[in-house]
Amino acid sequence: MRRAFAQGAVALSAGIVFGVGLTVSGMADPAKVKGFLDIAGIASGAWDPSLAFVMGAAVVVAFIFFRLRSPPNLPILDARFHASTGGKVERRLIVGSAIFGVGWGLSGLCPGPAFVDLGLAPGAVILFVVAMMLGSWATGLALRSRQDMPGDLGDVPAE
Repeated sequence: MRRAFAQGAVALSAGIVFGVGLTVSGMADPAKVKGFLDIAGIASGAWDPSLAFVMGAAVVVAFIFFRLRSPPNLPILDARFHASTGGKVERRLIVGSAIFGVGWGLSGLCPGPAFVDLGLAPGAVILFVVAMMLGSWATGLALRSRQDMPGDLGDVPAE
């Protein structure tokens, strides 16, 4: 019970820090993110490299915390890390990544910043968030229904 509470408290705290970080860094602003992703603007000086510093800071913080944890190969609030054991790139990863990229490019919204934007400008992103959640739900249904079928879509059980 105490471990579950601690896990929930850490998850909530991490989510709040993540949301504040997205807002302060400007990653909740689709125009800022597009300015970073538009590498064609490097030659004209229109490219905005500031988000590279945000990513660099995140890598430094993660590196420090991974080095400080004890014991070194175990998470603090769980018995083990829950990582993929597939070991291969599957069709669903490629298709999902492509859908994610196209959705991000068309809307200018990434899922994390979209949830942050619900608090900042809910009218502008509510349709996106609802569509994203419905798409996630439908994908889960489709994957669960295909578990019994051979092929890479049914290889990994849904959790």
